[in-house]
Amino acid sequence: MHKDTIAEMRQNLDSGVYSSVELCKTFLGRIENHNTALNAFVSVMAESALEQAKEADKRIASGERAPLLGIPMAHKDIFCTNGVRTSCGSRMLENFLPPYDATVVSKLADAGVICLGKTNMDEFAMGSSNENSYFGPVANPWNTAHVPGGSSGGSGAAVAARLVPACTGTDTGGSIRQPAAFCGITGIKPTYGRVSRYGMVAFASSLDQAGPMAATAEDCALLLDAMAGFDERDSTSIEQPVDDYSGGLNEKLEGLKVGLPKQYFTADLAAPIAQSLQAAIAEFEKLGVIFKEIDLQNQHLAVPAYYVVAPAECSSNLSRFDGVRYGYRCEDPVDLEDLYKRSRGEGFGREVKRRILIGTYALSAGYYDAYYLKAQKIRSLISQDFTAAFEEVDMILGPTTPTPAFALGEKTSDPVAMYLNDIFTIPANLAGLPGISMPCGQMDGLPVGLQLVGNYFSEGRLLNAAHRFQQVTDWHRQMPAEFV
Repeated sequence: MHKDTIAEMRQNLDSGVYSSVELCKTFLGRIENHNTALNAFVSVMAESALEQAKEADKRIASGERAPLLGIPMAHKDIFCTNGVRTSCGSRMLENFLPPYDATVVSKLADAGVICLGKTNMDEFAMGSSNENSYFGPVANPWNTAHVPGGSSGGSGAAVAARLVPACTGTDTGGSIRQPAAFCGITGIKPTYGRVSRYGMVAFASSLDQAGPMAATAEDCALLLDAMAGFDERDSTSIEQPVDDYSGGLNEKLEGLKVGLPKQYFTADLAAPIAQSLQAAIAEFEKLGVIFKEIDLQNQHLAVPAYYVVAPAECSSNLSRFDGVRYGYRCEDPVDLEDLYKRSRGEGFGREVKRRILIGTYALSAGYYDAYYLKAQKIRSLISQDFTAAFEEVDMILGPTTPTPAFALGEKTSDPVAMYLNDIFTIPANLAGLPGISMPCGQMDGLPVGLQLVGNYFSEGRLLNAAHRFQQVTDWHRQMPAEFV
């Protein structure tokens, strides 16, 4: 039953093929058997999950029907969960027990979802490989010597190995889509403001967005139906009606116009990835999609702009962790200054410190105009490129990442090389646009991801296009051999 999609689980639960308790026990058993190899989970909530499953079975037996009732999943450990550790992959919050649930957590719980645990992540969501966690790196199920991508690497690995059918993730510069690509699953970053950020620990407030990660676009649609919507507790939440994402999955694609940015299809793109994308384009053409080359002339500026804006916002957001109010506190400080310095020095990891320092520098007197203000102007240019493109096309297709998953430790000594891995995902975050990644091939036994980016609030159309592609291909059905 662990190979079933959420949509298939729904049918089997309602028809009595198996119960929610049996389903949860199956996944809890897989977590117990395989998590040592992957390090995908940092907390497992077996007892509470089984209690929730028993209650779900009673509701199903009474005739209640809901798309996610009795379905198990997990949350990235950046979402606050009432009374359950929320560490953000950091020593700073190693023992933090939130007194409330994030809106995403409560919405999914209200929909009947059962939480099996919390997944590992790059510390405070800062990373592209999930090697920056205080709890150790996560391994890629397709090859455990390789990274799963980050920062939602624990979620990506857990879904790919079918330790759980779905997970939540967050995407600041590609942290849903990049691990989805590396792990051979589907993940969608909604439009900025479409899903509430309340209770989601902040990294870069103008970029962070929550979204679902699952095997298929259909499963992501079912989850996004429950997750999306206005939240008055989140000042960045947008008050706009939520589309029926799952209801629009089977719309035809005839006449859909898709742009192919000439900046994405260059000689620098690895040949096997280019070939996988061309094969996917051919499948889309059979479905009636029309392709057109477009020009996103400022895309090459996205990475440098992002790595000014994101660290600047992170330096501000993480200033609250001072050893005084909550979180890690050093032992026996001699005075207040010593308390601040050692609590932050001991509580934060190397990558977080690097970004705090970069951000503080960019915001400091004399450098604000030269760096932060200029980066925001570039951000506007990138948004204008997308606006112009969407006057000609309905969505944009390209690779999710320039390479498949790289080896553990391969890029840890070269931060710039690590940052460049997000070159295709960052532009959508800077513009606040929705994007989805799905598997479309393999290179050296590792998954290759295809990305679709749409106009604002076009999540339904992206999910529709991804679902129709998955109806005629089977890349999303393939599993790592060690975890079948």
